[in-house]
Amino acid sequence: MTEILSIRLARATKLRLEALAQRSRRSKSFLAAEAIAQYVEAEEWQLGEICAGLTDLDAGRAVSHEKVSKWLKAWGKTSEDRAPR
Repeated sequence: MTEILSIRLARATKLRLEALAQRSRRSKSFLAAEAIAQYVEAEEWQLGEICAGLTDLDAGRAVSHEKVSKWLKAWGKTSEDRAPR
C-alpha cells in the first residue's frame, strides 16, 4: 500500500526530475519514491553501523590509533602483518 507525501524541491531539481522521468519513461513519483527508498536504506545502514561502533567503543572493543597507523605504514612491505584487532 502506498501513501501520498508532498515535498518541496528546488525548481532546478524538479526540472531535472521531469527530464529524467521523460527520458526513462517513468513517472516523477516513481523516480522520487525509488530515490527516497534508497536513501532511507543507506541511512538506516549507516546509522546502525555507527551505533554498533559506539557500542563497541563503550565496551572497550577498540584498536588504538598507533596500532592502526603502524599497520598501514607496513602495507606492501615484507614486514606487513595482519590487521590489528
